[in-house]
Amino acid sequence: MANLSNLEVLILRDNLLTGRLPIQDLVNLSRLEILDMRGNHFTGSISPYIGALSSAKAISLSDNDFNGDFPTQDLCRLKKLEEFDISDNDFEGILPQCINNMSSLRVLDISNNRFIGNLSSSLVASLSPTTIECIDLSHNLFEGLFSFSLFANHSKLKVVRFMSDNNKLEIETENPVGWTPLFQLTTLVLWNCNMNKLTGNIPKFLFDQHILEVVDFSHNKLKGSFPFWLLENSTRLRLLSLRNNSFEGRFYLQPEHRINVAWMDVSRNHLDGRLQENVGNIMPYLETLNLSRNHFEGDLPSSIGDMSSLTTLDFSFNRFSGKVPKELVSKCTSLNILNLQNNGFHGEIFSKHFKLKALTVLQLDNNQFTGTIPSWIGNCIREFGGVLVMSNNSFEGHIPCGLLSTSLIDLSHNSLTGPLPSCLDKQSNVLLQGNKLTGSIPKALFNSSSLVTLDVRENNLSGTLPVEISTLSNIRILLLRGNNFSGMIPNQVCLLKKIGIMDLSRNSFSGTMPHCFHNITFGKINATDLAFSQTYPIFDIWSPTKTPTYERLLEKNSPDANTYILYDRQVEVEFITKYRSSSYKGGILDYMSGLDLSCNKLTGGIPLELGQLSSIHSLNLSYNQLTGSIPETFSSLASIESLDLSHNYLSGKIPSTLIDLNFMGTFNVAYNNLSGKVPDKYEFGTFENSSYEGNPFLCGPPLENGCTTADKSNPKPRNPLKESERK
Repeated sequence: MANLSNLEVLILRDNLLTGRLPIQDLVNLSRLEILDMRGNHFTGSISPYIGALSSAKAISLSDNDFNGDFPTQDLCRLKKLEEFDISDNDFEGILPQCINNMSSLRVLDISNNRFIGNLSSSLVASLSPTTIECIDLSHNLFEGLFSFSLFANHSKLKVVRFMSDNNKLEIETENPVGWTPLFQLTTLVLWNCNMNKLTGNIPKFLFDQHILEVVDFSHNKLKGSFPFWLLENSTRLRLLSLRNNSFEGRFYLQPEHRINVAWMDVSRNHLDGRLQENVGNIMPYLETLNLSRNHFEGDLPSSIGDMSSLTTLDFSFNRFSGKVPKELVSKCTSLNILNLQNNGFHGEIFSKHFKLKALTVLQLDNNQFTGTIPSWIGNCIREFGGVLVMSNNSFEGHIPCGLLSTSLIDLSHNSLTGPLPSCLDKQSNVLLQGNKLTGSIPKALFNSSSLVTLDVRENNLSGTLPVEISTLSNIRILLLRGNNFSGMIPNQVCLLKKIGIMDLSRNSFSGTMPHCFHNITFGKINATDLAFSQTYPIFDIWSPTKTPTYERLLEKNSPDANTYILYDRQVEVEFITKYRSSSYKGGILDYMSGLDLSCNKLTGGIPLELGQLSSIHSLNLSYNQLTGSIPETFSSLASIESLDLSHNYLSGKIPSTLIDLNFMGTFNVAYNNLSGKVPDKYEFGTFENSSYEGNPFLCGPPLENGCTTADKSNPKPRNPLKESERK
């Protein structure tokens, strides 16, 4: 390539090129004006030879894997450079003062790197006021106070993006008072920038901006009433995000206006009152509307149905009430995401008017919806990756078999009846706790390779666990608590290698415990599975890794336009440990581990092999009919935090080696036949009398019984508990 001395344009973007970028081989390309290497997999640092590209006008190295200090002093030798884009890499260092001498620079994009230092006003604002058009310094580690008024004379400035990740950057827009800009911006993003920290005022210079298309002031502490004038003043505005501020009062728009905005997010504020009746007529072109986590109330206006282009609608965590207007579910047929959770809606939503056929996410949980779930619901949720969450309502009837493959189906805490449908075998996470389901678990469900979570706690299911359970090859969470399952726990459960949490408590399982539980990981994730979970979070549904570009947001068919709302429904389960029910959700489920076999009819001794579960956090074998001694091998339960062996017929001494279990916060062996001295060192010195009560032959602190030589005698077995006492 060094022989191509007359080459002026070199574009190798969006390939699969790897290795280091051979800048030194390009130094003889004295006429090279455009170098575009974006969207590859180049690694390593950038050679100082980049300063030898004396004719370069545009350089783009974005979206690679470059790292290290960028040779910024050499960059400043490129006097003709007009466009410079090194975004989406891992560069670090400090911006040099000499960047001010690049008099031709129009575009500067260093976003999504790790540049540091004080973002001094003199450095950035002294970029050529007659040429600079776009500045993007987002997602770096800058800090300091920046006065926006220093841009006042930058007449060609169109795009400014400051998005802070470390909360140490402050943007001041009101000093001096009354300054007037020469620029007309199209895009202004001041995100998490402690904007106007002392006053919380929205920038007043926006009164003079009339061609704005994108405004994002998310994650500041702005306050006051909703700036409706911004929508009327900038008639080209397509995207407005005021997410996570402190705006309050009514969300009021002038009824005589028709606003062209397509994407609006005012979630996480303190807006209240009812939506005005003609809100849909005022904003008919909306594609994304997020009003979640405010204090809105009252019925939804039927005019929302006039927002026929909506793809995302999120009204969750408000105080809306009444019935969902038929116009919404019959006319907004482009909806991909409909989130109405945590409101006071009631009545039947699945009426004959329901015509939403393009849904990826339907979230209706924590309302008062009634009626049955129709068989055609599967035609409304897209296959693969879909989310259906309708928990904590009053739905009744059978679970339909029309559901296709989804990431999450949560129908917990309703009044659903009948058997489990076998068609749930194609789902990833199935949550059905707290219904009135009956019958056995269909064998087809046990043959599923898709299931990651199965939660059917607190139903009326019965039957035995079939040997086919071993084919649940990807199951991580199995929760069968509070049903009527019986019979022996088959050895095939030990083939569920990836299980992290297993709860079989409050059933009628009998017989001896399998000796093979040590074959299950119970929190010990191998490196391959851990890397996969970090790349593709199985318990985080729809959680984007970075903010999409605003240009893509404004593309009608861009997938980012629907996911930027940061829809993040984490799979959440409850598990009883340390005497309380704790909630675990999202990525933490990759690390939480527990086995609960309490409140059954298990007999025989505790398998020695259980001591090999070195990664398990919680083990509960209480309220069974277990005999024998506490295995010495339990001293190898290195990660155990909660161990409950109470209400059994265990005998012998408490192994003194258990004092080496440094993380154990809860220990209970009450109501057994144990004898001898209670360990009292380290964590065992913190346990109270209740951990040991009901064992008359135990002695030593915290018990009142002092230890004597007579305590070495064998105790009489205690009487078995009545069945009513074991539940």
